Amino acid sequence: MEFIHFLLDFLKDPLSTLKLFLDQYDTLTYAILFLIIFVETGFIVMPLLPGDSLLFAAGLLASTTGRLEVAILIPLLILAALCGDNLNYFIGNRFGAFIKSKERILFLKREYITKTEIFYQKHGGKSVILARFMPIIRTIAPFVAGAGSMKYPRYIFFCVLGAVLWVMSITLMGYFLGSNEWIKANFEKVVIGIIFVSIAPMIFGVIKHKFFKISQ
Repeated sequence: MEFIHFLLDFLKDPLSTLKLFLDQYDTLTYAILFLIIFVETGFIVMPLLPGDSLLFAAGLLASTTGRLEVAILIPLLILAALCGDNLNYFIGNRFGAFIKSKERILFLKREYITKTEIFYQKHGGKSVILARFMPIIRTIAPFVAGAGSMKYPRYIFFCVLGAVLWVMSITLMGYFLGSNEWIKANFEKVVIGIIFVSIAPMIFGVIKHKFFKISQ
């Protein structure tokens, strides 16, 4: 129950929660950030953990408080994302058929997997990179790659490229925009904007798919 409260607090206000961690745990916050990114990308049953908003908040706090070093954050969180992705890939490779046979496991619904498989079929190898910037799909994509026909050498190339682009772009966005007073005062709106931009391709794809079906 305590974990659920922690998760809801993080989803509701990642910036304030991260500030609280800094006050309570100081440099151990690096380990907490690593763990959250690792779990979000490494465990298919945890697709609702914060990703984009967490990276942005970490970059913002590195800029405004000086208590987090962006030069440590970026390589650390790239490593966390890569470790999580690889674990998820091999879980998919080993247990894919079993997990896909279940209607729901914790926060994971089977429909999430189905939509990610369609996304993979449409975009091929670059889907590993694109999925990085899309909540839920980001967590499920490595699993689907492992459970499907994507060979590991091909997967790991796109995986590394995607992790570097994702962590660097969003963390540095928070770092360089962190001094902006409007952003600091309206962080919740910024987070909503980041999430909307992240899921926009999915929304567009659903609308396009429905419109095409109707026109047929």
